[in-house]
Amino acid sequence: MSSKSPTIAQTSTGGTPGTNAAAVLDPTKLSTREKLHQTYASDPKYKKYTQQVEKCLNAFDNVHEWADCIAFLKQLLKTFQSYMQFKEIPYKLIVAKRLAQCLNPALPTGVHQRALDVYTHILSVLGTEGLKRDLPLWSSGLFPFFEYAATSVKPILLTIYDTHYLPLQAGLRPVMKSFILALLPGLEEETGEFFEKVLNLLDRLSGTVSPVFFIQNIWLIMITMSSARGTALNFLSRRLPRLHADEDITQIVGRDIGLMIRAFAAALEDDNLLVRRGALDILLQSMRIDSAAIKRAHSEDTVILMRAATGVVLRRDLSLNRRLYTWLLGPDEKSDNQTVYLRQHALQLLNTTLKDEMFAPSGEYSESRPFKIFVSLLDKWEIGSALTDVLVLDALKAIRFLMQRNAEERNEDISMTASTLYEAVEPSILWKQLLAAIMKDLTEDSKTGAIDLTLFLLRSLPMQDDEVRSIHLPVIFAAITEELQRKINNDPSTAAGASVRECLALQEEIFQHIPLESLSQQPGLNAALQTSVSSLSSLAFAYAFYGLEFTESNPNSAVLNPLIGVLEHMFCTSQALSRSISAQQGSSIELRAALSQVLRVLSGVVRTVDRSCDTTLSLSWKPSEWLYSMLNSLDLEAVSFTLVDQVVSLILSLHGAQKLSPKLSMDKRPVVGRMVKKLFRYLHADLATCHVRAVSLIWSIESTSRPHEVESIIAQSMCSPESRNVHEAHEAFGVLWRLSEDDSLPGVRLKVPLMIVLETLKHDDPSLRRVGETWMRCNLRSYIRVLEPILRDLLDPSIRRISRVSRVSGKEIRGFVYEKSFDQRYVAHLLEILLSIVQFGGQGFSKSARGTFLRRSYDHVLLHRLSLAGIDANASYLDALIEVLSRFLQSEPKDQDVPVMQPLNTVIQSSAIDLLQTIVARGEIEMLAIEVLEPAVIGKLFLCVHLHRLDIQNKLLRFLHSIISASTSYPYNGHPLPEDRSAEGSQESGKKGYTVNSLLTQTIIDGIAIPRNRPVMQHWLDFVLMAVPQFQPALQSVISPISDCLCRQLRLLLSDALKANQPMANGRYPRVATDAEFIMLLNALERLLALGLTQKSDANSQEDDTPVQEKLGAESGGILGYVSNVFTTDNASTAVEDQLTSHSPGYKSLHDGIRVLLAIWVNMVWYDTTGLRPEADSLSMIYNRTHTRCRRVLEHLFRAHPTEVLESIIECWDHDALLRSKGSDQPATGVFGLVDVLIASAQSAVHMICDSISVRISNTSERSRKPANANLSDVVLFNFLEQYFQRLEGPLALQVWGRFIQLAKDLASSRDFKIQVFLALKCLCVLGDKVTQTTAIDDKRIRKDLQETFGKLLDACVTFVGKSTDQPNWMRRTTKESMVTNGRSSPALRGGVSDMKPDEKPDSSTTTLSDNAKLTWGAELPSQITTFVASTAVPELRRFLMDNDKVASACSNIVYYIVNPGIKMKARPLDADVVVVDIFREMIKIPPAMKVWRVAVIDVLYDHRIFNSNSSAATKWKPIIKAVFDGDKTSFPDLLSRVATSPSANIFTNREHEMLLRSLNLRRLALVLFTGEKNHFLTQLPAIQEKLVDILRNVPSAIVQCEVYLCIRVLLCRLAAHSMTSFWPVILTELYRIFEQIIDSIPSDGSEDLQLILSASKCLDLLLTLQTEEFQIHQWIFITDTVDAVFRPDNLSPESIFDRLAEVVGSLPIPEPREPRGIGLSTSTSTSLAFPAHSDRALRKPILRSIRQIDSIRDLVPFFSHVSISSYESVYASSGNIDWEAVEQGVLDDMFDGR
Repeated sequence: MSSKSPTIAQTSTGGTPGTNAAAVLDPTKLSTREKLHQTYASDPKYKKYTQQVEKCLNAFDNVHEWADCIAFLKQLLKTFQSYMQFKEIPYKLIVAKRLAQCLNPALPTGVHQRALDVYTHILSVLGTEGLKRDLPLWSSGLFPFFEYAATSVKPILLTIYDTHYLPLQAGLRPVMKSFILALLPGLEEETGEFFEKVLNLLDRLSGTVSPVFFIQNIWLIMITMSSARGTALNFLSRRLPRLHADEDITQIVGRDIGLMIRAFAAALEDDNLLVRRGALDILLQSMRIDSAAIKRAHSEDTVILMRAATGVVLRRDLSLNRRLYTWLLGPDEKSDNQTVYLRQHALQLLNTTLKDEMFAPSGEYSESRPFKIFVSLLDKWEIGSALTDVLVLDALKAIRFLMQRNAEERNEDISMTASTLYEAVEPSILWKQLLAAIMKDLTEDSKTGAIDLTLFLLRSLPMQDDEVRSIHLPVIFAAITEELQRKINNDPSTAAGASVRECLALQEEIFQHIPLESLSQQPGLNAALQTSVSSLSSLAFAYAFYGLEFTESNPNSAVLNPLIGVLEHMFCTSQALSRSISAQQGSSIELRAALSQVLRVLSGVVRTVDRSCDTTLSLSWKPSEWLYSMLNSLDLEAVSFTLVDQVVSLILSLHGAQKLSPKLSMDKRPVVGRMVKKLFRYLHADLATCHVRAVSLIWSIESTSRPHEVESIIAQSMCSPESRNVHEAHEAFGVLWRLSEDDSLPGVRLKVPLMIVLETLKHDDPSLRRVGETWMRCNLRSYIRVLEPILRDLLDPSIRRISRVSRVSGKEIRGFVYEKSFDQRYVAHLLEILLSIVQFGGQGFSKSARGTFLRRSYDHVLLHRLSLAGIDANASYLDALIEVLSRFLQSEPKDQDVPVMQPLNTVIQSSAIDLLQTIVARGEIEMLAIEVLEPAVIGKLFLCVHLHRLDIQNKLLRFLHSIISASTSYPYNGHPLPEDRSAEGSQESGKKGYTVNSLLTQTIIDGIAIPRNRPVMQHWLDFVLMAVPQFQPALQSVISPISDCLCRQLRLLLSDALKANQPMANGRYPRVATDAEFIMLLNALERLLALGLTQKSDANSQEDDTPVQEKLGAESGGILGYVSNVFTTDNASTAVEDQLTSHSPGYKSLHDGIRVLLAIWVNMVWYDTTGLRPEADSLSMIYNRTHTRCRRVLEHLFRAHPTEVLESIIECWDHDALLRSKGSDQPATGVFGLVDVLIASAQSAVHMICDSISVRISNTSERSRKPANANLSDVVLFNFLEQYFQRLEGPLALQVWGRFIQLAKDLASSRDFKIQVFLALKCLCVLGDKVTQTTAIDDKRIRKDLQETFGKLLDACVTFVGKSTDQPNWMRRTTKESMVTNGRSSPALRGGVSDMKPDEKPDSSTTTLSDNAKLTWGAELPSQITTFVASTAVPELRRFLMDNDKVASACSNIVYYIVNPGIKMKARPLDADVVVVDIFREMIKIPPAMKVWRVAVIDVLYDHRIFNSNSSAATKWKPIIKAVFDGDKTSFPDLLSRVATSPSANIFTNREHEMLLRSLNLRRLALVLFTGEKNHFLTQLPAIQEKLVDILRNVPSAIVQCEVYLCIRVLLCRLAAHSMTSFWPVILTELYRIFEQIIDSIPSDGSEDLQLILSASKCLDLLLTLQTEEFQIHQWIFITDTVDAVFRPDNLSPESIFDRLAEVVGSLPIPEPREPRGIGLSTSTSTSLAFPAHSDRALRKPILRSIRQIDSIRDLVPFFSHVSISSYESVYASSGNIDWEAVEQGVLDDMFDGR
């Protein structure tokens, strides 16, 4: 273009004309112009005239102040006046530009007057024809000026308009909109001196075209120009006539009512209150709601108007509301007439508008807007009541939909709006609508809309209104109850329908909100209705109360109290349903569910009545009939436990209810029997989830029924003749027993069934014995519960004895004698049962009896009998039992009673010895008791030997052996032996502490020596031999397999328990283990694991030698305890060293056990999800007890072996992703929670973990011990430590600081880079983050440690990344890829140190980053480090390093080693890795680092390849580039200087290359401006403007000028429109010049001017899209901006440049078929006239946004030909909304087009 530029200037300014392609437009006109030009061209005076004007224009360059302007204008006018004979103005384009610049509002009035004088002269010279020809040139300065003109200047301007413009008449049609815009500011003030003149001028202007066309332009102005709306309304209020309903406004405003409606809508939505008021006034005056125009308009248009009009109520302005109400209600003052008017004309439209917006909210407003409008309209009763009738249900449905959709987002605005709406609506109207809708739903089985809506209201919105709770809800509750009763009584099967089921749910919800007293009486009605409805039924009353029509034939009822009616209807409904269920054998699940719902409500009513009602209610019902129908339905197999629970609970409630008459009684045994038997079925093992509730109900029945009734029913079921039933009955009784609490005395109240169970323990039938043993193992709960009733009977007061001393063989033996006979058989039976219990219970029994004290018993009878027997209540049960048994052992009958009592007495004594032997043998007995028992037993033996009683000697000997054994071992009981004490030593010391009884030797001698005692001598010998202490059992090898088995069982039980907590689809309960089973397995596991680790296996025990043992014993101690010291000596034997490695069975068992225990710990935590399921009680108990026991096991193991347990836990955490997530989601129950439980302080935990890490990373030679767990790597330990740190609070972080910083320092001081350096850095960042938030950071030492360690670790990591850029994998391989490699957060770091074989040298494999190591994880490690640096290290730099120099140094390293290589690696600098960009984005927040990163960013910006990237890459760099220019004030001037000057001083530089560099600098300027916010570079605007103007004037290169238009587009996006006022004349002139030149000489295909034309077109496209107020007054020059764009008159030739271009270029011949370039704008793709509805309003976007390049001017024909209509329609459809995202993306795409 550079070569043609001068010619263009000449041509367009009146010089020699060029090739006239525009001859196609108007040949005649052009021929006269050509003749005139030819005449002037040959005239020498004209040439002189031209030179004078040019000289004068050049003088403008030297204008520096306003006085120079006046001189310039005087000279110019003088020149023109000197050559009046020529009717042509030379250089008119530049003249017009200079005059427009002189009308800048900032200049003084004198300059303006001079400029207007020149304008007046020029227009006089040109005449009407000349002005019409050059209308764009002169109007572009005159039109915008009127708004700013001073009072003294305005008359001159008005005179110019009047004198020169109005005579154009029809020629003004193209500029009509701009002309009106220019004049409207004159109508601002009615009292202004120019008001009438301007009004008159506008009227005459209207006369030049048709009034319809004129007024359509006013509509367009109101839509697009917010500032002109007020003045436009001033004009309309005077010129639009006042119209009545039947008068038609289309005669005045034309056919397009939609345009007028959009204009009013724009005014009604204006922010200015006066504009809104004026718009409403005109609506009332000329466009009433009943007018013909509104009736004829499209429905979408009327909705737009109504939406805009109703929006005014949100301003809460009385004047606006009053006008709106008048518009909606009509002019009549009477409210009745107003309501009629509203219903006739406005209600339907108002309802539709609000409803549409409620259900399909527009993105332009908040979702709550239509609801707020509705609430505001309710203030006006005449509108509110009618609107509520038609809209309230829809409004509530819409708000329910929005609240449910936004539930996740917790949208407070919607919730508040819902509450406000509910409170604002008149309750009587709302509940009337809801009742009618509910009744309608009930007639259709599947329809539940209204019921769901009511449920939503009750559940989601607060029901504080007393009127609703005490009047409306009770009336509706009673009415629905009656309707349901009628419906179900007529046909019970309807209860299965969805509507009835939902309705029952609604009844439940309503009942929760009703106060009982409100149900007891009907609310009052008005006097007229009161008499006729005094005895109406609840349903008929509700219809009368709400004024609905009731169609039933017999509405009367004898019951006046609605509460009685409700109860009767409910009893009736439940009876009908239960009969129907019984008849169908319970096959219908829906009917059972319906009955369940009815019973829930009925139970609530009965409970409330009994609690709150003052009087007794007399019902007309038959309790026994109802009771038996309920019991019949219970007998069915299909009935669910929930229903059984409800029926039984309700029967119990009714039995106890005092306020109902007649009363229901359940005293009859068949009734109790049926209920208990049904409940017993739910105590089956497979129904564990029902157990707790069923047991609770059985106890309730037991309390309510006659004494021993339930006991006998249970006993009867347990004695059934069928063995299967017996087994089930025992199982059920076991559950009842286990779940009963001690205070209900189950042993006393259920003694008979208990005895039946206990007898099975010694039964002959193995099956029954198995049942008994299983019962004891699973259901006992506590041995004390069984012991108490037996002890109570053994202390029966009828058994009386007195003390006696017997003399035998010269020895005195103390004992007792029975005073009289008693029931010995029963006592013997009790002792047998007790023996079977003790034998069965073993250690558990002794422990329980020993640890429980008598005073805790709830049985007062027992306590009384104990006091009579002289037994202290503070003693334990075991002490009492031993005392009672020893008395039976020592008691003999009187001599006269011996024949009768002796046989049974022997049986009693035998059982007593067995019991005592069993107890003592277990060692759970106090030394004091042993010391009392020993002489008694020896004495009894002595008696038996000498009195020739052989029967019990054997047992007494065994008993004595147990006593002596207990005595010898007693001194060390409960105290662990020191390691250096052998077994023999302990026995000897035990014997030393045991004193032999004086009678024992004699007794043994007698037992062996007396001949008559010979039959039992063998037993005596055995006794002696058995006194030898037992050696350790060699059963170590079985421990490990059993442990494994226990682990497997626990896993299965855990899985079952978790499944049981899931909701059940089919209503069946899955099998779940009880808490007893879990605890039993856990106990066993704990014992086995402890044994496995403390006892040595056979092989090891044989190899062990004492010196090592002694050494270990001597050195044990310290934080890690005994086990850790296994590793202390290097020269210890291999057997000991390996004892607790991961290869030993004990360690493997420990690790497997820990895994299972962890799974239980994490998963068995009870969260009650619903709170409604009956099985929740049982499950919560199972979960909680198991969890507690699991915790105790872990604590015990940890106390014994801390390091091993902790490392096992960490290994499990690492292997199990689920555990890792639990650890983060549920801190209390996850692995970290467990660590907190096991280790008292975080300090100890960190100490242990750091020690474990240290062991692994130290060299073998330095290592003091081997790692406990060889499978666990230091990498995993670091990861665990990092997560552990994240959970710590500030003070705790401070406690662990010292130990960790020691580890970090060790790593930081190593010369070679290790993976552990990076891991330590990650941990340090987490811990440092916590510590810096505490006051401890003020401590100099901590601060110094943090600074130095963080600095060293970071430098080591960064340097490592820098060195690894030889094979820069981290740049090619994104972090995400490295994560995916093997799905872990530290991909290849797992091996680390711990995978080393013992014989490998550490320095070759782990300590430094050798080639081998690089192969395993070198590929991913640098990328992980860079990601970490970007995300964590750089953001924390200032907090951790604090010192600015250190921060700058660290940043410098990062830039040198990471950032610069990352940028240089890329062919396009902006495509640098995302990590690099993130580092920059963080660094720009660090002021001390400014100097470091600024250079790198500037290098990127001035890289010649910068614009080769795509726009998405550039977006990420925006804040970075902006930060450079914000932080460094020299950068922007530097950039501007590069734009202005040629970059090379070399005279041989290729000119094309120079232009290319300048264009790139311009594009850089555009990019920098683009990175700023709105008005960010406003202060630099004058300098930018100066440079751009300079380039437009002096650099004719097309490639450079293209970039100028790109800059202008950026400025339009980034600056407020008014700040560019002084720039407009230049921009307009240049654009006019470019497009006029095309009309004069069309560029050839492939011309370099085409790209400039495209850039200019895009600039104009953007201006048309933005529709700025400053540009609107000029846009007529380029497009047709009036209605003519759509409805063009036939005889009108186009005046706007683009329309003319379309005709000129469109008429060119097409050379040959080419590939069509996709401008994407065929006729069909332009916006059609069917405008979209409000919900998806179109946003305005540039048309040319996707075009990058054109090869021919023809490519722009679709744009030229459609831009006018497209602009008009986008204004019509979008209401001024701009798609800013598309605009900015278009600019970016043009910047980064890859050129």
